[in-house]
Amino acid sequence: MIKGMTGFGSAQFVWGKIRVVVEVKSLNHRYFDIAYYLPGGFSSIENKIQQLAQRHIERGRVTVSVKIAHKPTQEIVLNKDIVRKYLRYAQELSREFRLENDLRISDIVRLPGTVETRESFLDPVEAWPTLEKCLQKSFKALEQMRQREGRGLAADVTDKLKKMRGQIRQIKARSQAVLKEKRQELSVEEFQSFQKGCDVNEEMSRLAHYIDEAGRLLKSSSSAGKKMDFIAQEMQREANTIGSKLQDKIVINAVVALKSKIEKIREQAQNIE
Repeated sequence: MIKGMTGFGSAQFVWGKIRVVVEVKSLNHRYFDIAYYLPGGFSSIENKIQQLAQRHIERGRVTVSVKIAHKPTQEIVLNKDIVRKYLRYAQELSREFRLENDLRISDIVRLPGTVETRESFLDPVEAWPTLEKCLQKSFKALEQMRQREGRGLAADVTDKLKKMRGQIRQIKARSQAVLKEKRQELSVEEFQSFQKGCDVNEEMSRLAHYIDEAGRLLKSSSSAGKKMDFIAQEMQREANTIGSKLQDKIVINAVVALKSKIEKIREQAQNIE
């Protein structure tokens, strides 16, 4: 069954004290196109994310967002090795120059490098296996939404194809009636010329073929949007030819109705993957 191109999926995971939210969404686009909104330092895994996305999506504009939703407060770290060095140097100065060693704790913590503030860090390489599972879950949810949209699109296009078949039957019946009328009105030579000029059997046969092809495409599991658009263009061409060849009010009205449905099918093709 065909799929649409609009979808959304999200998931989240906890890495240490960090909560990470992953969101993926897709919109209509002629080709596959992907954009990233990632934390700093994550550009190294963009190619992995793209490969993962293309397993689920053939066509559409895809946005992948990885957000650090919760960071713990900054941690205060006492660098004891630095403190020991300061104290050792202070003792050496005190002995060598006979100075009073009056260092206090408040003095020590103000010395450069003794106290640092650090933020929790999310390494993209280490976190990738967990992030990949989260992305898989998000893409699966997105794909399910696209499948639901595809079912709605298929139902709409199927209804239009069914009505188009009815209009083709109407044109066939009317073309036969027109020929019967003209046979009585025209001479043999005039009728033969008229019959040759208004023969639309070939065009109607091709149009019926394209309708059947479109019906088969709706059941396709692969990307079908571009093919559907091409078929709709060919349908439009055949309908135009029928309207120009057979100048009859009933036929022209049927052709107008055909072209209206074909145009709507072309519009829907822009929503099909």
